[in-house]
Amino acid sequence: MKIAFQMDPITSVDINADSSFRLAEEAQARGHELFYYSPDMLAYEEGRITARGQSMTVRREQGNHVDLGPVTHVDLADFDVVWLRQDPPFDMHYITSTHLLDRLMPGTLVVNDPFWVRNYPEKLLVLDFPDLTPPTTIARDLETIKAFKAKHEDVILKPLYGNGGAGVFRLDANDRNLTSLHELFTGFSREPLIVQKFLPDVSNGDKRVILVDGEPVGAINRVPAKGETRSNMHVGGRPEKVGLSARDKEICAAIGPLLKEKGQVFVGIDVIGDYLTEINVTSPTGIQELERFDGVNIAEKIWQAIERRKEG
Repeated sequence: MKIAFQMDPITSVDINADSSFRLAEEAQARGHELFYYSPDMLAYEEGRITARGQSMTVRREQGNHVDLGPVTHVDLADFDVVWLRQDPPFDMHYITSTHLLDRLMPGTLVVNDPFWVRNYPEKLLVLDFPDLTPPTTIARDLETIKAFKAKHEDVILKPLYGNGGAGVFRLDANDRNLTSLHELFTGFSREPLIVQKFLPDVSNGDKRVILVDGEPVGAINRVPAKGETRSNMHVGGRPEKVGLSARDKEICAAIGPLLKEKGQVFVGIDVIGDYLTEINVTSPTGIQELERFDGVNIAEKIWQAIERRKEG
């Protein structure tokens, strides 16, 4: 198949951690033809969805991990699969990408389905499953957020469309910074904030469970660094081997059918203790850590799911 990757610069990725690189490596091993372009090179041109990018060959050799061909102008309708793999923030640039890629469907398979990526942002899709999630409020109004904090005392405050642990604050019962943080966030963004009851179980780790076509294939535990609340690996969280608990399987059974139906082939959910906190569909990661811990080829499972969809 002809495969295009819409992603952030391939030349600077960490080949031992980046899931997009691992997906490209597995696709190449399966005989597929690879093409790379950055999100800025996506365009709508008089009825066609096009991109300026380069043919791509990857190898597992850091610093010499990719060969790129000359820049060419392509019609993405000529591709079998397009991967939507740039990182958030989930801003209007990202949303516009999903609108343009929508126009390739169904002739070209876009993974994950851009219509539902747009309509299922990570911190909003969980609202469909209130029985699985911690107490949550989404608001821009300071008094609403204050009332939630007064009720639950110890809370996590974060930007609604952030990623990688950036801008995540724990405000305990004695904290006096809520008003200042609200001023800070609302001073540079018009977006609401999300506030959730703090889950002490985070000290034991924030579990990333990976689902392929709605089925759980494994998990890693991300343990916060000493003195940190955040467990994201971008901010120093340590990955550990972990199995799927009965509760993890219950959560996956509840959300999996919806994810599969809506074309969310590769999803990473976040579970703290018994609670689902995020459903990551925009550019989930964690494949390589899980493969190393469990000795399972997760990238192969993802490509098998894609190939089934193309055949079916």
